[in-house]
Amino acid sequence: MTVAVWEAVRRRPGRFPVSGWVPRCWAFLLGGTVLGLVVLVVFAALVAAGTVLAPVGAGLLLLLAAALLGLPVAALERRRLRLVDPEPPPSPHGTPPRAGAPAWLGARLRERATWRELAYTLLLGVVLTATGLGFTALLGLSAALTAAPVIVWAVAPETVMLIPGKAVPHPLAALPATAVGLLGLLLAAYTGGLLAGAHVWLAKALLSPRDEEPNGRVIELTRSRARLADAFEAERRRIERDLHDGAQQQLVALSMTLGLAELELRGHDSPAAPLVTRARAEARGALDQLRDLVRGIHPQVLTDHGLPAAVTEVALRHPVPVTVDIDLPHRLPAAVETTAYFTVTEALTNAAKHGGATRVTVTGRLRGDTLLLTVTDDGRGGADPEAGTGLQGLADRLAILGGRLTVTSPAGGPTRLRVEVPCSA
Repeated sequence: MTVAVWEAVRRRPGRFPVSGWVPRCWAFLLGGTVLGLVVLVVFAALVAAGTVLAPVGAGLLLLLAAALLGLPVAALERRRLRLVDPEPPPSPHGTPPRAGAPAWLGARLRERATWRELAYTLLLGVVLTATGLGFTALLGLSAALTAAPVIVWAVAPETVMLIPGKAVPHPLAALPATAVGLLGLLLAAYTGGLLAGAHVWLAKALLSPRDEEPNGRVIELTRSRARLADAFEAERRRIERDLHDGAQQQLVALSMTLGLAELELRGHDSPAAPLVTRARAEARGALDQLRDLVRGIHPQVLTDHGLPAAVTEVALRHPVPVTVDIDLPHRLPAAVETTAYFTVTEALTNAAKHGGATRVTVTGRLRGDTLLLTVTDDGRGGADPEAGTGLQGLADRLAILGGRLTVTSPAGGPTRLRVEVPCSA
């Protein structure tokens, strides 16, 4: 752990007493002493009042406030550390899973960082305050001795006693005290740097994120990505519903109207008859394209019958013969089924379009709470995620659910895609 103050003392010890580090260290230690005294008084008052009032219930809130006192103290300390350290520790706390005070309180009480911050607060109130008071005494005495001639001149000679029982006759007689005071200030410069460095080291040790906090933030980030995927899925359902109930029904009505018009014109020698027939054919073609589009967004068979039936339907319409062997004991979560389905369809498209395959095999099993899918083709191989075949997009989509995509595709084939999707993600 690097401490900037200690590094400054080590690199240029001779110039340190006249550098800008000294006033910053002194301000940091003196401010910490005042803060430590306030924290100690507040913590003692909360614990005492909470213990006395605990039988009536109100004391529990005071004890809870005492337990959470480290949160504001640690936040303030991170700001104060900027005086003596260019890189103060970041906050180790994660985002609560839900909005509201109960969720925030529960998250903070479960985090280990909260209790480390409480331990730091107690050390600040006891140990660091005690050392700060000692340093304050050293600094105050050294400053007073340094200014001894001025003090003697201002108060009047013969009344100031630097040595008990012996008054100073005139200001010049106080110059030896000034020399001692300057030595004291020099000692205070180095002592302040060492104490401030120790304070920074302790703060970084207790207030910095540990291994469990980044993991917690990764979990929260994964949850956020999953919520984002759910939002996209809801938007996808809305678009599909609008296409099915809106544009598709209008095209059906248009086709029926053109059919009726075609019947009315049948038997009449009218130049509009072939145009109506042509318009009806184009409307039917647009309806077929719209149905294919809706099926491509999300097939109804996947919603109604699950992953095996949906993959089987794709295999029947695929230009390359596809053998499907997916045996699942039960339906999987909707997000898992959707991700697995589009992964398989993209793999089948790659096999036909880029791999030159003549046969593809799709297998799927459930191992514990993880869906294992394998897509193997006998194509030319050499699949490259950077070549624009959609493999990187598949991997990104699987990563939202904590899944993994493994591609084995030597030159000359075969190409094998292994997909793992945790159903509990």
